[in-house]
Amino acid sequence: MKFQRQLRQLKKILPGEIFLEPARLAKYAGDKWFAVHQPDAVALPRSAKSVSKILAFAHKNKIPVTPRGAGHGYVGGCVPMHGGIALSTERMKKILEINSADFVAVVQPAVNTAEFQAAVERKKLFYPPDPASRANNSLGGNIATNAGGPRCLKYGVTRDYVLGLEVVLTNGDIVKLGGRTHKNKTGFDLHRLFVGSEGLLGIITEATLKLLPLPPFRANLAVGFNSMNAAVRALQSIFAAGFLPCAAELADEFTLAAAAKRTGSKRLLGCKAHLIVELDGQENSVRGEIAAVEKIVHKQKPLFVEHGFGDKECEKIWQLRREFSYALRDTGLTKLNEDIVVPRGKLEELFKFAATLQKKHGLQLACFGHAGDGNIHTNVMVDYHLTGAKTRAEKCLDDLFRWVIAAGGAITGEHGIGLAKKRWWPLAVSREANKLHRTIKAALDPHGILNPGKFV
Repeated sequence: MKFQRQLRQLKKILPGEIFLEPARLAKYAGDKWFAVHQPDAVALPRSAKSVSKILAFAHKNKIPVTPRGAGHGYVGGCVPMHGGIALSTERMKKILEINSADFVAVVQPAVNTAEFQAAVERKKLFYPPDPASRANNSLGGNIATNAGGPRCLKYGVTRDYVLGLEVVLTNGDIVKLGGRTHKNKTGFDLHRLFVGSEGLLGIITEATLKLLPLPPFRANLAVGFNSMNAAVRALQSIFAAGFLPCAAELADEFTLAAAAKRTGSKRLLGCKAHLIVELDGQENSVRGEIAAVEKIVHKQKPLFVEHGFGDKECEKIWQLRREFSYALRDTGLTKLNEDIVVPRGKLEELFKFAATLQKKHGLQLACFGHAGDGNIHTNVMVDYHLTGAKTRAEKCLDDLFRWVIAAGGAITGEHGIGLAKKRWWPLAVSREANKLHRTIKAALDPHGILNPGKFV
């Protein structure tokens, strides 16, 4: 085992926080993507001071350290490709403060996203970022990947709610960046440098998050269409009429057929596109606005319109949306989940291009996601038992990412680069931008020990 002598020494320094047992190591070898690589040790620190000691030791001995949160990433971001230490912050899971006067919360990185939102809402406050796996993921992981979700159309992504961070640098220094005020222009915006940094620059040990007043009422529509073009036109008409929904989600025919089979929903059978639109705010205004939105939708001759008024009915509609990914897995095909983003005006073109990819490569594509901001999860469905399927899938992804980049889009909207998108990273950014990333990485991590083997 590599670094065996040094890691035994570290275990003596932090007993009960460093583990070398093979069964424990195997547990921290991967995430929800396909790659796995076993670390040489697992660190489960209980405090920022412990994280500081681990990183200072690793820095001195040039031992790789791969940070991880809840392990629910989809791009191999927390796979310890170079071995060394897999450092999980899972023991640091306290909500330290929810302050109604300041509209802020202070949390440790392993706080569960859904549990945090529930705690905040009990105080009539609101933390909008809502990644689909929020019941399982952690706030630290959300910050490291700049996670989004349906509500980011109106409210923004995780970055927009991070006011301050406590971060441990690779040499063990503990730095506090930003603060708890909602405006702050004191020096560089350094705390945001670590948002979306995928564990390459430092380890987040505490976050101060912005909160909003909880909207007292919400309503939504779930609408079936006979074509994707009609669904996209309906959404464009909603925006053109001056409405900004808090969420707008689209799904294609293949996704809906799989969801119908999983849920038993007869309405989805024969439905070629599905749109969920949600509004929130004061009850009287929301009821009036949702009625106006429904009139706009009816101009596209929908197959059906379902209504949700209030939390319980709205969540019933969203529960169907949360089944989409599981329904695709039920098909028995391997789902390559690509969280690409295109400019809003390119949505129709994206769906048309996905259809051409299906014909060209003989693979099914399933598209659904955050239509309001162009972040459509484009899933390439592969049967790896078929001869040549892997090669066809890789060529299909090459075509997809090249088209997205040419269309002015992005190869990832919320999952990150990790390992899964590493080969397209040089296409996604200019040589100058790549060089700048490397310069920042070298300045903060001169030995390259933090999450090595990834895109920088």
